[in-house]
Formats: sequence, structure tokens, C-alpha cells
Amino acid sequence: MSYVLSNANRWYCGLESGYGQVPSITNANRIPAIKLAARQQLEKTTRRDKTGGRTFVGTPPGGRKKTAFSLSTYLMSWSNTASLPAYGPLFQAAMGSTPLLHAGEIVASTSGVNISFSAPHGLALNQAVSSGGEIRFVANVVDPATITTNAPFTTTLTAGSAMNPTVTFFPGTQLPSCSVFDYWDPATALQRIVSGMGVDQFTLDVNGDYQEFQFSGMAQDIIDSASFANGVGQLSAFPAEPALAPFNYSIVPGNLGQIWMGIEPNRYATVTEAALRLQNNLEARANEFGSSIPQFISPGLRKVTFDFKLFEQDNQATMELYQAARQQSSIPVMLQVGQTTGQLFGAYMKSVLPEVPEVDDSQQLVQWKVSGSRAQGSNNDELVLAFA
Repeated sequence: MSYVLSNANRWYCGLESGYGQVPSITNANRIPAIKLAARQQLEKTTRRDKTGGRTFVGTPPGGRKKTAFSLSTYLMSWSNTASLPAYGPLFQAAMGSTPLLHAGEIVASTSGVNISFSAPHGLALNQAVSSGGEIRFVANVVDPATITTNAPFTTTLTAGSAMNPTVTFFPGTQLPSCSVFDYWDPATALQRIVSGMGVDQFTLDVNGDYQEFQFSGMAQDIIDSASFANGVGQLSAFPAEPALAPFNYSIVPGNLGQIWMGIEPNRYATVTEAALRLQNNLEARANEFGSSIPQFISPGLRKVTFDFKLFEQDNQATMELYQAARQQSSIPVMLQVGQTTGQLFGAYMKSVLPEVPEVDDSQQLVQWKVSGSRAQGSNNDELVLAFA
């Protein structure tokens, strides 16, 4: 018998083919573990029968279960570009649509933000492209061989330059679910699976120690090795952990990246804090007669907000940002995390209505605080997320 150490922990993530149907996993599904909190509560109803006294005599088993989770993981290197990153199921569960992989193309010519390729690019509007440790998004598809990016690359693209692979996650009307496997040492310790995970909120905070993704929401059930019963999660047995293999990856310092904003895109190097939040307003279909666990998840109106702080400067770009807020003019916003190919994450909001900045003069340098600026769109296009 021994105590269980909190760092003797490994996570795996998989997309479910049906709600609550636990998928199979391999070593390729392993993700970096920071923290997973999962809590299940039984719905407590009031008994009104007269028992002859004032003592609580308990509630019968089989009541409805409510399960919530929160999960934090690091941005890690993406080496196998032929498939999704290991935490891809979490991002697909947050966004909705099937992600698009792009293998990259060879540049034929460039002119400002216009890039022409030597062959048909096959890119869609808002899809990510990458080169030289930078990520950008397709603001316009000019023709089958030419695109316009949302902002210029700071590195020089020349004829013959190779664009790097990307994977882009788009919003969808419906949301899939995923399972996270929570394995511990020793093998006789309690092992868990959080199944039917619906991501209600995704958060990225910029300029921390490391780049960290946070997911939270509701789940169908918590399946464990101690109380497993045949048929739970559509499993016949609690799955054993895949054979351990080398798990080599890099994580990204929180201070590395770029932010571009404005109708005429400008790179703002004066940003000190930023936070991107996606909220799906999920509801669980949990009140059906005959079941103690939710049977489905239903997303509501999507809410995407962007908060940031930056130092005030008396230049044109900073003044234009304030003017856009005062005039209620929407602007595109692009966030790049990381600066090395294979360790890049990007977020693009084509239309953000900035809030009027709050001026903070309590420190040596004046800062602007902009909170609650909301992204808008026309049809599942207010936010895209990508890796490169």
C-alpha cells in the first residue's frame, strides 16, 4: 500500500462518436496534465413523507446525476502534422465543426498581404496559413491560386518559400462531445474517465508564465475503475492505459506572440495582458424520464469576448483604436501565441466591437483597459482557432 502522488498522472483525450460513448485511445491521444477537476453531485430532492420524527432517513438511490469539469493544459509542440494535435478533440468540442488540415503550399509571388501559390491552394475563408514562425488567416480568397491574409507576414516571403502545415477549428451549430482518461500510478489506484464532456467555456490568458488552455463545462458521467459496471459508457470493461511510450514535447513561454488589430492591421507590441473567452451557453438534456444521467447537450447563443490591457502611446494606431471604440466601429483582431513553427496557436476574430478603454493612470505609465469587447459574425464565423 502506498500514497498516490499528484504528479504520477497521465491524461488522454478522444472524440466521442456518440454522446457518452467512450472512444478507444492510443499513445497519440496523450496530452500534458496540469489540472483536471471533475465533480459529480446527486440531485437532492425533499422528502415529504411523515416518518414519526425529525431525523433525516435518507434518499433512495438512482437519482439524477450532475457532473461538471474544468481542465487546464499547456500549449505543446505539434509534430505529427498529418493528424490533429492530441488535444484536438477538446478544441473540436469547444468549436463544433470538423477541423481543416492544410499541408502547405509553395509560394509563387507576393504583393503586400496577397499571396499567390504555384498550385491551387484549396484554402477556405478564415483558414490559417503559416510561414517563418508566424500564423495568419485567409481574409479573402481571390482565386484558386491567390489569397489575401488578414495581416502581413513580418518575415519576407519570396518565390519558392514553403508554407507550413496548419489545422483550423471553425465554429459549428452543434457541438460534439469528448472523453478524458485520467490514469494514475500505481495501477491499483483509482483510474477515471470523464465521459460525455461538453465544453461550455474555453479561455486563453496571454502573457502568463506559459501558454495555457482552460476548458470547463458539463459531462455525462465519471466512470471509475473501482465501481465500473458492464455497459457504462458503452464499455464492457474498464480500459487499460495504453503501453507507455516516450512523451517528448515542448511548451511555450507566455510572453511570446503577436497581436494585430485595426481595420488597417497594426501589430500592437504594447499589450500587457489579454484574455480570449468562448462561451457556448450549454444546457444538458437531463430531465428525461428513465435516465439518471444527461442524454445530450444543447448549445445556446455563442459568446466570444476579448479583453486586453495596453500602454497608451500618442501614435496613430493607438488613437485609431480609441476612435473605433467611440464610433462603435468593428475591427478585426488576430492573436498569435508562440513564435516557432510547430509551437504556434492562433485566434482570429474578423469583426470585434471594441469597448471604450478605461484609462488607468495609477502606475508610472498610463494603461488602457478594454473589457468585454465582443466578436460578431454572420454564420458561424466570429472566431476561428488554429495550430501551426
